[in-house]
This record gives sequence, C-alpha cells and structure tokens, in this order.
Amino acid sequence: MVGLGGRRLRRKWLLIGALCALAVVVSTAYVVRAIVRGGLQSTDIVSLLGLPLGVMGIVLAVVALRKPVEGNDAELAQGWAATLAGQVERGESAVWRQLLGDDVRRINLTYVLHPTMVRPAAAPAAGRLAAEGTGSVTLPDIVTYYRSTRPLRLVVTGAAGAGKTVLALELLLALIQGRNEGDPVPVRIPLSRWDTERQSLPDLLQQRLVEAYDWPPDLAAGLVRHHLVLPVLDGLDEMDPLVNGSPDPAAPRATAVVRALNAYQHGRDAGPLILTCRTLHYDALTLHTGVLDAARIAIAPVGTADARTYLTDRALNTARWQSLLDHLAAHPGGILATVLSTPWRLCLTATVYHHDGDPGELLTLPDADADALDRYLLTRYIPAVIRIAPNLRGYTPQDVHCWLHHLTTHLDPTGTLSATTAQGTETTDLVLHELWPLAGRTRVRATNALLATLTVLAPLPLIWTTPQRLTVGFVFVISAIAVVSGALAIATGSPRIPVSPFRTPKSGWELASELAGWLALGIPVGFMLGLVGGPTFGLVVGIPVGLAIGLAAWLAAGLTQKPGVNLGSRAAIKIDALVGLVVGIPVALAIGLAAGLMYGLAVGLAFGLSIGLGFAIAVAEASQRYVAFLLCSRRRLPFRLGLFLDWAITVGLMRYSGPAYQYRHRELQHWLRQHPQPPSMS
Repeated sequence: MVGLGGRRLRRKWLLIGALCALAVVVSTAYVVRAIVRGGLQSTDIVSLLGLPLGVMGIVLAVVALRKPVEGNDAELAQGWAATLAGQVERGESAVWRQLLGDDVRRINLTYVLHPTMVRPAAAPAAGRLAAEGTGSVTLPDIVTYYRSTRPLRLVVTGAAGAGKTVLALELLLALIQGRNEGDPVPVRIPLSRWDTERQSLPDLLQQRLVEAYDWPPDLAAGLVRHHLVLPVLDGLDEMDPLVNGSPDPAAPRATAVVRALNAYQHGRDAGPLILTCRTLHYDALTLHTGVLDAARIAIAPVGTADARTYLTDRALNTARWQSLLDHLAAHPGGILATVLSTPWRLCLTATVYHHDGDPGELLTLPDADADALDRYLLTRYIPAVIRIAPNLRGYTPQDVHCWLHHLTTHLDPTGTLSATTAQGTETTDLVLHELWPLAGRTRVRATNALLATLTVLAPLPLIWTTPQRLTVGFVFVISAIAVVSGALAIATGSPRIPVSPFRTPKSGWELASELAGWLALGIPVGFMLGLVGGPTFGLVVGIPVGLAIGLAAWLAAGLTQKPGVNLGSRAAIKIDALVGLVVGIPVALAIGLAAGLMYGLAVGLAFGLSIGLGFAIAVAEASQRYVAFLLCSRRRLPFRLGLFLDWAITVGLMRYSGPAYQYRHRELQHWLRQHPQPPSMS
C-alpha cells in the first residue's frame, strides 16, 4: 500500500529526523561542557529552552507534510481492502483444509431453495458446491448461485454436520479469488461472540478486523464505512440456550441478530450478507420473524453416489475400502448409507481409516445407528490422527484426550450438554488469556499476586551494598510496596489483551528514521523537565529521562507496521508480554539513570529494575495471569499449552477462529466433554 510518494516521504522524514537528532546531540555536548566548566548562564538556559520548541516545531511540520500524500479516503480504502482480502484468504484457506480433514478432496454438496413466505430474495431453485449438470440442465456452483440472488443476502441452513461452515468457506474463498477492485471482502464472524445489546453489525465487523486480523481501529472503521466488508455470519444457532432440549422459539439473542440484519442496509438497498444456522433453530425462529430479502437454502443429505466418490478419492488403498463401497452401492437406502449421509461422518470415517484398518468393520456394528457410529469412530479418531500426523513432541493419545477433555470443562462447566442435544448456545471459543478461571479463580489470583510481589522485590538485595542502605532502603521498600499494591489490585481483575498492540518490525530505514524523530522529540522534553528542577542538577536528571521518553515513544510507535499479520491467541499473549517490556524498559532506564547519578550504580540498578518491573507487571497483566494459570494447571494441561493447541490445529483436532481456538466440530467437543478418559476400543 506504500507507493513512491510514501518512500520519498520516509527519506524526508529520515533526513529531518537525523538533523534534529544531530542538533540535540550538539546541544547536549554543550550542556555537559558548560556544567564541567562551572555551570550554565541564564542566556544559555534561554537558548536551550528555545531549542526544544524549535525541534518540536520541525517535527510537527514534518508530520503535517504527511497529510497531502494520504489521498482520497475511498481510494485508500480500496487498497486496504486488497490487503484484507489476502489476509482472509490465507487464514480461511487453512481453516477450510482443516475442516476437510487436512485434505483437498471435498464432497460436492447439493442445496435447494427453501420456500420463504415473507419477502424472499430471487434465487435459482437449486445448486451444487461445484457446477454440475447433464444436457440442458446445469446446477450453478455456489458463487454463481450467490451472485444471482437479488438482493445478495443468503441464509444457509442444514442439520448438524451437514457442511454449512464448509459451504460458507467455499463461497468466501471463491468470492475472494474472483474479486474485482471495489468488491467487498467476505469476512467470517462466529456469531456466538456478538454482544447484541451493545454492538451494531458495523461495530461487530470493525471488532472482527481488529481482533482477528490486527487492523488499527481507524482503518477497520474506514473499511466498514465504505461497505468493503461482506459479513459471513456463522452459527446463528449458537446464540441462545435450549428449552427442554429443543430450540427456543423466543431466542432473544438470535432474534436481536435477525433484527439487526433486517436493519442492515447499504444506502437504500438491503445490505449483502451470508448467514449459517441449523435447520431446527431457524425453523423455530422464523415462526415469528426471519431474515428479510434473503434467499434461504437447505443443504441436502449426501447421496450414496457422492459419498462413494468422496471415500474413493480420499482412499490411499482402494482395496481396503472395497467392502464398504460395495455395501453402499448395493444398499443406497440402507441404514449405514443413511448414517453416512453427512460430510462430518464421511470425513471422520475417511480420517480414521486413512492409513490402516478395515472400513468394512463398520458393517458389523451391532447397532448401526448414528449414535453407535459416532461413538465407534470418535473413540478411534484421536489415535488415528496421532498416527497420521507429525508428532515431534511425542504426545500420546491418552494425554491428548485428557487435555482436550479438560479444556471442554471451560466451555461447558456443568457437563449437561451432549452431542445429540446441545444445539443451542454453548461457548465454542478458547482464548488463552481467558482460560485462567479453569484452574480456580482464587488459586490463580493468589499465584499471580505472589509472582508479582517476588518479581518486584527481587532487586532488593542490591540496596545493602551501598553506604546509604538505611535511608535508601527505606525509600526503596516504600516504593516497592506501592508497586506491589498496584500489582495485587490488578491480580483481582479480569485481564484483557490491549487492542491492536504491536506487530512485526518495519524495515531498517523506517526504524532508523522513526528512532531519530522520536529521540529528537523525547530529549527536548526531558531537557525541559530537567530545567524545571534546576539548571544544573535538573539537567543531569532530565537528560536520561528524556532519552527514556524518546526510546519509549520509538518502541511504542516504531515497532508497528501496516496490517498484514493475523494474530492468534498465542501470539497475542507474547505481544502482551512485549508491551510490558516496552513500557518497563524505558521506565527502568529513566529511574535507574536518575537514581544512579544521585546515589550510585547499585541504587540506580535496584530502583530502575524494581520500578520498571512494576510498570511491566501493571501493563502485561494478561500474560502474567496466563503464566499463573499454567503453573496451577500442571497436572491437567501441558505447560506449553499454546504450542500444543497449535499442533492440534495442524493435525485437524482444533481450528482457528480469529484469535480463538475451536474444536474442529461441535460433535467432537461434546463427545470429549462426556468422556474424561478415552473409552476402550474393543
């Protein structure tokens, strides 16, 4: 997004920043020389006071020079949309592959237009995932189907495991691949996290760009404002709890979503959108209201021919599969063919028998119903995945099962939901810094407070190496107590990750230019602070304080780049710790240098480390709470939990959803919740 004008501007910024820094260095040398020779005269002080003002004026002028190159806001937004499209395609392509069992073979789903009584959109009668037809009758593919709807509003419904999310992802990726300049970028959003009482749909879209794709809030708001984000809203059925095991017709949160979607518009037209929901939930909801001006499609069960084609395509050794394939061909309306009519069970079967085993043993199940088949396959699923995928850390099926079960207790603490009845609201997102209550709120908070206290008090022994240890030690202890009190207060709250904190570094030229600019601004500020305290003693303190201010500003602003990184939950924890260091290091330098010049190296080091660590703790509360949680969960979870969950994603047990982790399928989540230990495979 940075063109020739941007590169020229950076060179100007580098040159002017370097000149400002040179001016400040020269003035600093003059001050030191004057102090050594007997102090500063009043005229010197006046000149020095004028220098910072002049430098800041230059810096502000350079900042103002950047405005004309920004160009038209709408044109810039189109460039941002192209960047966002690349981010979404990379992230969702990985999710798409995970949902297909870490493969590219997919089932050619069929869907039909469901009749809607109130204000339906115009759409074809039926379609396929990929275009298919014979003679004069050709069913359109999902992209053609969506683009032919008027208005562009589509509701995808189906039973559990019918492939709603996969179909939505196929549409999303195909729209990006065929996207023209100015077209909106489809962005998938799990609906379960929508705060319908406080957020409008545009607010939700902006939040998704910030959290899932690390966009600055102002740029995210610009994309939404220019209608360059197409909402792909996944899981309306996850909004509300069940009532006596059935979907709630009132469904207050889902109803609020439908009202928001009906109010969503672009100019005078209904706003384009894509929505997924389980059939029973949408049917219950539409007794009162539904999404207006939308085409509702229902995903049909997978036909026997399509099921056989998919299993044959996935097979590494067709001979092992022949008995099952022959049975399905001979009994297309049989019990097993009916049970294997969902993409979820077909993918589960293909994964379990991918490398070894005899799929024909499914023919011998005593109770060939859906529940029996699910139990049989899920019992073998985790061992099969571990056999297939790389496992450099040596995770065992027993450990993986127990760890994943323990995490489900965070999503379903009571264990009352089941795979067959949990079709209402349940939490599906695992966000690392929000897991800490799983190990006991009081226990984790106490551990958090203890770690904070020990960290801040760790530099205390340095005080006893100084002659002034009584006076200085007293001041140090008072300061440490104040900082620890703040840390303890933080340990009683619920930590949050800062919004859009730090991203990957810029190029060397950008970092150098911005460092020069921020130091040119920070050192004069430190000079002024020092002059307030006195012409000689104040400058001695002011110079290191100014250096720290300049360094802090550079770290805070110079380690950023334009959007391009999709931050996951694990990366967010690391960034939270980095934010703490970025705040703590300059504070430690400022306090340490000032105290060191006045009381000696040991005192300066002790004060700097203690206060700097205290500030770091106060800022990086989420990462330290996460560490306390891991320490309290050693027997139930691996200490490197984020690394384990990333591995679970690569092998297909989990998936990403923005900054959160989710189980690959809700049926897997519910089954793990009901089984603390792996069932016997006999």
